[in-house]
Amino acid sequence: MDTIQFILNGMMREVLSPQTAAVAIAVIGLNIHFGFTGLLNMGQSGFMLLGAYGFAISISNGLPMIVGVLLGFGAAFIFALVLGAPTLKLRGDYLAIVTISAAEIIRYVGRSALLVDFTGSAQGIPGSQYTTPFRNLSFFGDGQFTLLPFNYQDVADGAAWVRILGWIVVVAGIAALIYLLRGGADLKGASKGFAIAGLVVINLFLLFFLFPVPYQSTGVSGWWVRFIAWGLAFLCTFLVFLMVRSPWGRLLRGIREDEDAIRSLGKNVFAIKMQALIIGGLFGALGGMVYVLSSSVQPDSMGRSLTFFCYTALLLGGAATIFGPVLGSVIFFAGRIGIKYTAAAYVPDSIMNNQQTEQFSYIVVGVALMLIVIFRPQGILGNKRELQFNV
Repeated sequence: MDTIQFILNGMMREVLSPQTAAVAIAVIGLNIHFGFTGLLNMGQSGFMLLGAYGFAISISNGLPMIVGVLLGFGAAFIFALVLGAPTLKLRGDYLAIVTISAAEIIRYVGRSALLVDFTGSAQGIPGSQYTTPFRNLSFFGDGQFTLLPFNYQDVADGAAWVRILGWIVVVAGIAALIYLLRGGADLKGASKGFAIAGLVVINLFLLFFLFPVPYQSTGVSGWWVRFIAWGLAFLCTFLVFLMVRSPWGRLLRGIREDEDAIRSLGKNVFAIKMQALIIGGLFGALGGMVYVLSSSVQPDSMGRSLTFFCYTALLLGGAATIFGPVLGSVIFFAGRIGIKYTAAAYVPDSIMNNQQTEQFSYIVVGVALMLIVIFRPQGILGNKRELQFNV
């Protein structure tokens, strides 16, 4: 029982991680590209890296934090214009080739020894050079605390039946939330919104009750950065909700389904695609800034693999959905840690050591992704009638 609790606590820490929130923000941008517009962008990590570099280099050279944020967005904006101008009038696979190549160019430029005074070369930019202004904004104070002081240990001395009952209720609550998000209940409008909000609050309370995790108030990876990271993730989700319900959002879906039909209505398809590429890229840049708030800016940490992680999270949660990017990111990172910790706890070292469990977790995630694309191509929250992949 203690081993299971240890594994679940590790998964909870990964869920709360600011880097999980950062990837969720980047996946929200990728959802605008791929899910709603049908743009096959394989270089979302390039937008993230540009946002991180613009943010970190500006602050480390004495500029205000707001200037660093604007420069990070500006770099992503220019990057989107440069990529989109020659490719958006062509077939979608050309955009994929250009974006993955451009993202790799940015990564190798960041690794270049010629720019060591700016990018830190392969070693990157230490977080201590640019995170201080962000931590100074914190009103959480010093010290360490657990978000929910009252937890399972305060009920029957943390007996096993308390945890088992709590796990059952959490699983039921998450299943009910997913059912509601998929439109399974006959609720609409405000009643559906209140039901979703209520289930989210109840599930969060139960999770913090079952898995108490203490962090510093305003440390390098404390509650302050987690609060801001997840706050931005939910804010971005709300913004996308507003955008896709607008006439512009309906144009995106139309372009994804049949851009010739949209063009026949007199709409400038190229301009709308460019707008989608820019807006999704700005979300990616914001995700890159959040990604490095609790670590350092290292080009290799935002390479090809990070783009593939973003696609995995998007396909898992459901493309062309509002909450799919956040749900997919949480399940992807928590599931990988759960697989890794379970293998480390129950598989003997003679069969698989700790380093191999890390690799094994990625193998399992890759197999799971293939099964999802084959048997449920629309993802967990997706609508099969709206979007699926031909495999």
